[in-house]
Amino acid sequence: MSRFKGIYWRTFTVTVGMVALTLVLLGASFFSLTYSYIMTEKRSELKDRAEIIAQMALEAYVRPQSYNAHRENIRSMLDVAELMSDTDFLIWVPSEGEFMGTDTSMHNQQLQLPVSMWEKLSKGEVYMGVSTLGYYEKPRAIVAVPARSEGLVEIGPVLAVAEPNAMTEMWRAFLGIFGMTAITVLLIAFVATATTTMQQTKPIRDMASASRKFAEGNFDARVMNTGREDEIGELIESFNAMADSLQKTEQQRREFIANISHELKTPMTTIAGYADGILDGVISPEEERQYLSIISDESRRLSRLVRRMLDVSQLQSLDLIKQKKPFDLSESMRRVLVSMEKKITNRGLDVDVEIPEDPVIVLGDNDLLTQVVYNLLENAAKFASQGSTLFLGLEKAGSKAVVTVRNAGLTIPPEELPLLFERFHKSDRSRSADKDGVGLGLYIVRTILEQHHEKITATSEDGVTTFSFTVQLAEEAGKP
Repeated sequence: MSRFKGIYWRTFTVTVGMVALTLVLLGASFFSLTYSYIMTEKRSELKDRAEIIAQMALEAYVRPQSYNAHRENIRSMLDVAELMSDTDFLIWVPSEGEFMGTDTSMHNQQLQLPVSMWEKLSKGEVYMGVSTLGYYEKPRAIVAVPARSEGLVEIGPVLAVAEPNAMTEMWRAFLGIFGMTAITVLLIAFVATATTTMQQTKPIRDMASASRKFAEGNFDARVMNTGREDEIGELIESFNAMADSLQKTEQQRREFIANISHELKTPMTTIAGYADGILDGVISPEEERQYLSIISDESRRLSRLVRRMLDVSQLQSLDLIKQKKPFDLSESMRRVLVSMEKKITNRGLDVDVEIPEDPVIVLGDNDLLTQVVYNLLENAAKFASQGSTLFLGLEKAGSKAVVTVRNAGLTIPPEELPLLFERFHKSDRSRSADKDGVGLGLYIVRTILEQHHEKITATSEDGVTTFSFTVQLAEEAGKP
């Protein structure tokens, strides 16, 4: 994948593009509004100044003075106006038929006033526009106010002429400030977007790298979480949890292969060795029956191992939601006890039973939960001390039924208790006491209960080992 097609560049481009577009639209609106506002204010200022000049010229002209004095008064006034403003003023003096202005070079020049100006002025309205007046090289902003009169004297119209540069100076200053601000904002957006996007995409790249390592068989890879508490942090935690689960599954798979290889190799080696001994004549005819009996026992043990493995595989693929039905757990436990009577008697064990006379209706798969009770009771009888007492109990606790199986024998070390429900786990004492075991009975128990979303606990103290598990009561299943 091209680096420019990744999430980083797409997010970076979209974010920066949106910021830039926002600045362009905001800038266009700002420039348009400020330009219009400044031009309006400037023209209003020119209009006010032109009206003041017209009024002052009229007052200077109507004074009872000589002709030259009138001209000098107007000239002096124009000179003052020129010093106080960057605007040129032109005053039409009807009695002289010419314009007098602050720009003396325009004296006796034939100015070309726009027709629209005369139309406005003739109506007594103020004219605002742009023109060269037939004199300036470039168009200038023109504001013309109508003539003013007092008695028989009339002065005007008065024209205020300003260069466009003077009118847009403030607008350009605003433009410069806005440009600098826009550049600063864009730079901040670049840095912030690059940093944020990098923080967002780095964990994703790390997860992709870890996934490739998983595909290569390396399940030790993890994604570092720097204390993030957002969605990315949650994704990292979930990914690492998945990695832990995959690593555990891979470890269990390897242990399973190793264990199954060991469990299959032992009986197969025994069968092959004794069969070869009989065929080669190494074993005498008198001993053949004894070794054939061993071969038969090992064959049956191999068959049980394969059958148990198939049971585990089937259990893990079951959909118990459709198979759960109400049934009487107490009756199922009594049937298990009856079926175990011979094994219990052969071991010289007594049985202490605490099962209610009334039905205890639970929700689950009858056959599978009966198998759980059978496996636990068989395991308890197998490892109970000769002549001791087995305990089988059932009671209600809230919305659950609790089944307890207890025996007296050797104490299981605390560190070994969590391993009892693992596949093919057999302690040293069980190997010596139970040659026929395959180490799957308690694993099947745990698998069935997990399928029912139930739990099982095991404790062992002072030679007393207790297994307890729960089952959902049918009458409590639909309650909140």
